[in-house]
Amino acid sequence: QVRLVESGGGLVQPGGSLRLSCKVSGLTLGNHAIGWFRQAPGKEREGVSCIGGSGVNSVYGGSVKGRFTISRDNVKNTVFLQMSNLEPEDTAVYYCALEEVTSIYCELGDEYDYWGQGTQVTISS
Repeated sequence: QVRLVESGGGLVQPGGSLRLSCKVSGLTLGNHAIGWFRQAPGKEREGVSCIGGSGVNSVYGGSVKGRFTISRDNVKNTVFLQMSNLEPEDTAVYYCALEEVTSIYCELGDEYDYWGQGTQVTISS
């Protein structure tokens, strides 16, 4: 059974940083693409970033480009999202998701087959 578990969320002041982790079990992360998504209350889900199976290709949503960095450690079966210069608008539940089809590339609009339960990120002074 494939399972994704996010961690690392919390309350941070504007301008602060957080690192989210997505631990994958039940499947070798290998060449599967992973994406990070977020959903704020009353808003639609938004694609934040994704990373292809090779770790070379990555994509960022426009609102986070230059502030967030995605990375993966296939040995630890974990994907990370380093978030810096956080803004109140970044407040949301953050989810990681995995594509069952293996690929060295990713797109935020791809079909993601497995999802985590989410971790809350709150940016407030």
